[in-house]
Amino acid sequence: MRRRDFITFLGGAAAWPFTANAQQPDRTRRIGVLMGAAADEPETRARFAAFVKGLEELGWTDGRNVQIETLWGTEDNARLRKDAVQLMARHPDIVLAGVGGTTLPLQQASATVPIVFAQGMDPVGAGQVQSLARPGNNTTGFTQLDYSLSGKWLELLKEIAPAVTRVAVLREAGAAGIGQWAVISAAAAALQVELTPIDLNDARAIEPAMSAFARNSNGGLIVVVSAASLTHRELIVTLAARHRLPTVYFNRVFVTTGGLISYGANVIEQYRRAAGYVDRILKGEKPGDLPVQTPTKYNLVINLKTAKSLGLTISQPLLGRADEVIE
Repeated sequence: MRRRDFITFLGGAAAWPFTANAQQPDRTRRIGVLMGAAADEPETRARFAAFVKGLEELGWTDGRNVQIETLWGTEDNARLRKDAVQLMARHPDIVLAGVGGTTLPLQQASATVPIVFAQGMDPVGAGQVQSLARPGNNTTGFTQLDYSLSGKWLELLKEIAPAVTRVAVLREAGAAGIGQWAVISAAAAALQVELTPIDLNDARAIEPAMSAFARNSNGGLIVVVSAASLTHRELIVTLAARHRLPTVYFNRVFVTTGGLISYGANVIEQYRRAAGYVDRILKGEKPGDLPVQTPTKYNLVINLKTAKSLGLTISQPLLGRADEVIE
């Protein structure tokens, strides 16, 4: 069987049979999960585990009163559309959408099955919900950021590396990438920083674009929220180190990989919170009535070893604000 066709369950349970309605008691509910990321990715597994743990804390145990079917894969749009149709064909009671690119294919596959996204990207701008306060359809969930966060990344970069006057912004095309760029641009004007966009949609162009940017001095990087940056994070972190570019990331996984500093939502915690929405919907609430929630807290993570390799000294006030320091 090809890897793309694998359907996995927590604990190794079998895939739902098409005769599941006759084989399962009425109290057993079906939860579909479309992760849109590789099953062997540790960060992705941790997010999925947090979701399952959140369900268990609320009384939903896989194999007892709920069945969880999970499709793994990549952010490839054609693949996601096929997986979404396949998952909805199993008639789940509710579906969890993983990375931001999974939500729209699920909506296209069903306008009635409730969908909860755990790490949405501008769901209003993408047309996935009518508003954050009143989603108004079969979809709700949790976003990874408020756009105002984007300006904070540039402020942190200037605080940790004051000599930086040129900043490359690694972003994907689309509403979320445009929104983050707009906020960073506004902050750049006030801080007298010159910005250069680097497109993450073409993986082959990342290395030459970063190398070209690094040819001039006083450069730094900002990696904004996107699925592509996570996919290529080892390459990005390696290139940032090779070219000695101070870099601010949106997720701690970049810093544990060797990146300098990150400031962003605890996405693993959002998957646990998403379990709460799944619980409420399974108990009768409508997704369109549950407001889309933005992160309640952003975490600051600093890698002191990387800072030392770049010749940077982290101030005590900044270290004091850090939620985690990697030495």
